[in-house]
Amino acid sequence: EDVDIPSRRVLITGATGLLGRAVFKEFNENNWNAVGCGYRRAQPKFEQINLLDSIAVHDIIHDFQPHVIVHCAAERRPDVVESQPDAASQLNVAASANLAKEAAGVGAFLIYISTDYVFDGTNPPYKETDVPNPLNLYGKTKLEGEKAVLENNEETAVLRIPVLYGEVERLEESAVTVMFDKVQFSNKSANMDHWQQRFPTNVKDVAAVCRQLAEKRMLDSSIKGTFHWSGNEQMTKYEMACAIADAFNLPSSHLRPITDSPVVGALRPKNAQLDCSKLEMLGIGQRTPFRAGIRESLWPFLVDKRWRQTVFH
Repeated sequence: EDVDIPSRRVLITGATGLLGRAVFKEFNENNWNAVGCGYRRAQPKFEQINLLDSIAVHDIIHDFQPHVIVHCAAERRPDVVESQPDAASQLNVAASANLAKEAAGVGAFLIYISTDYVFDGTNPPYKETDVPNPLNLYGKTKLEGEKAVLENNEETAVLRIPVLYGEVERLEESAVTVMFDKVQFSNKSANMDHWQQRFPTNVKDVAAVCRQLAEKRMLDSSIKGTFHWSGNEQMTKYEMACAIADAFNLPSSHLRPITDSPVVGALRPKNAQLDCSKLEMLGIGQRTPFRAGIRESLWPFLVDKRWRQTVFH
């Protein structure tokens, strides 16, 4: 029998990653024909495409003819970008520029995922019109990527987002979830950054924003340019760790707040809070409360399953 395939087509890059998986799922569950592509972890669920291979990128876009492309693939680890600048620039800038060109060729609406790290964090909250001033190479490559996609395809949306968390395959996939082991193993004290102000954002919420943006764009061609989305709970890593402990009824007295700015690794902005009112005024957005979202994300990684009994019985 004929399977009813939705007529709206979306292509998602980086579909094997933390955000990409959520974006794929969101479109797929809301009556879009979604195709995801990845590289190392692609098969069997996703198409394996090297985004630096311009012929492969051209072919998948011309074969699938997507209405929308959500470009989640990036080198997003600031310390890795500092140590491998050329590779990071290839993926974050050159591949993005090429994708924008190919999207323009088939009339696809491109959503380029960017970062709050394009700002220096000295004068928050930041509107889309504020002048970027990235402190680290990661922020610089993402800003160059923004410029490259907009130069190659003026019908693009740039979506800047902050630190992400969500359903992870490994705790290291997110700078938020990676703290769980330090929280759980309370037999030794753990130093936690209590200097940088963050706005942890659930990937499910970003995925919903991408879909809402895409659906609005199908009805209104003026939807383009730069947008901001973010969770609205301001927390340092120390405060996140305490909230995680609280969500699982775990002790937090072993966590030690460090209020000095970090001296190792790539420079980080102190507070790059994003003003999200532009999307909110369009009626776009969704926010999961941090404690609820983090409990859902970290539940499978809880070492002491006796916790179930105390909470659910």
